[in-house]
Amino acid sequence: MNYHVLTLFPEMVLQGLNTSIIGRAMEKGLISIEAIDIREFSSDKHKRVDDYPYGGGAGMVMQAEPVYKAYQWIAEQIQEKNMNHKKPRVIYVTPQGSLFHQNTAKEYAEEEDLIFLCGHYEGIDERVLDMIVTDYVSIGDYVLTGGELPAMVMIDAISRLIPGVLNNDVSAEFESLQDNLLEYPQYTRPENFMGQTVPEVLLSGHHANIDTWRRQQSILRTHQRRPELLEEANLSKKERAFLEQLQKDC
Repeated sequence: MNYHVLTLFPEMVLQGLNTSIIGRAMEKGLISIEAIDIREFSSDKHKRVDDYPYGGGAGMVMQAEPVYKAYQWIAEQIQEKNMNHKKPRVIYVTPQGSLFHQNTAKEYAEEEDLIFLCGHYEGIDERVLDMIVTDYVSIGDYVLTGGELPAMVMIDAISRLIPGVLNNDVSAEFESLQDNLLEYPQYTRPENFMGQTVPEVLLSGHHANIDTWRRQQSILRTHQRRPELLEEANLSKKERAFLEQLQKDC
């Protein structure tokens, strides 16, 4: 997976992603992340990339030309490397986009190259968005000062699904939001902490019972904290009966 981030603050992106699991994945060559400074493509001698909005209003708008030139530069490199004419997928990070979720991460993890476009100020000239953007994506219904943090969030979530990125690849499958369920509770040593003990089933060594307990705990936790997820949860008949009993007991 190769990530290409079009940004006004490349150091912010690279410094935020070159540590921990993502940093190790970069060192291993499992993923690559480059941050392209949009200012470098400005024709203004002061590297200005924004101007006042037509029609008036508060704030400034990022100009179309430097954004397009930055995109064109990286898109040509991607197409040359892949020896094809396929238009690369360009993700514009915006609160107006569709909500990013785990299935989105799985879809993006199938790509070889992803371009993230990070806006600032009051946004980006609509004309260049119409020309280059393929996906409008939001990480939540709130406004941030720029698109770098949301892009980093998505890169982290996608990278976890790339084979080899996690030390234990099973972790990518069986964690929060597997089958649209929240993750079950986790415990480690000591067995007794300030009077609170580990559930006995986890000490039993009976793997079938442990798996059943974990699934039921995932259903219970989702029911308590994110009940809307259960509408599309992948449940067996027994698990569906367990959920219906939970709902009756409320």
